[in-house]
This record gives sequence, structure tokens and C-alpha cells, in this order.
Amino acid sequence: MRITVETSVAAPIDRVWQAYTTPADIVTWNAASDDWHTTKATVDLREGGAFSSRMEAKDGSMGFDFAGTYTKIIEHKRIEYAFGDRKAEVEFVPSANGVVVRVAFDGETTHSVEQQQAGWQAILDNFARYVETKQKP
Repeated sequence: MRITVETSVAAPIDRVWQAYTTPADIVTWNAASDDWHTTKATVDLREGGAFSSRMEAKDGSMGFDFAGTYTKIIEHKRIEYAFGDRKAEVEFVPSANGVVVRVAFDGETTHSVEQQQAGWQAILDNFARYVETKQKP
């Protein structure tokens, strides 16, 4: 099952790309809700390079690692990666107001499609808010 989420970011592509691929930025925006956060992130942005993010509940009750390997990188346009036996693609599409970021990923069977879509969408919405706030003078 394929799930897609997207958001529009009112910022230039170089800022959008940098915020999506830089560990110091990722730990700031990568959470689906205010009671979660990303405590660390690593990025080796090249085909065959690895990435990981440690996501934890702020109360310390639970956490998990999200990790995988980049399978295709087209700077400012596309990132493809594998995580476990699943795959995802991130597209960066220029628009009149900035950049549309679209993520398509293989769903899993533990959570409903709606839960997965809502969680990934919330993270992507946090990303857009972060980039737009960061770029203001």
C-alpha cells in the first residue's frame, strides 16, 4: 500500500533542501506532535549513504529509531530511500509560492493508513512551518 503526503513551503529550494537534509535542522522539525521530539539525526546524503533519526516521547516513556539507506539523490529535486523492506520517495517541486514537498512511502501493517498518513503529514507540516519561520529576517 502506497501512502502520499505533501505540503507547500514558502521558501527557496536551497533553504528547503538544506533543512530537509541537515541533521541540526532535522532534530528541530522532525516530530508529529508537541509531546515527541527527535534527539539525534545523522545524514550521509549520497546514494548508498545511511541516515537515522532517534524519535522519543518527551516524557521518556518510549522511543524508536527511523533509519535507512539513500538509493537515489537528485539535488533539489528528489530523494529516494529504503528503510527495512519499505521504500519512500521525496519530491521537491517548484511552485508559484516556493516548493511543494511530496513524500510517497510504503505503508506498514501495525497502524491504519489514516494513522500513518496523519503522522507523516504532521511531520511534513512541522517541516514547512520550521523552514518558513527560519527564513524570516
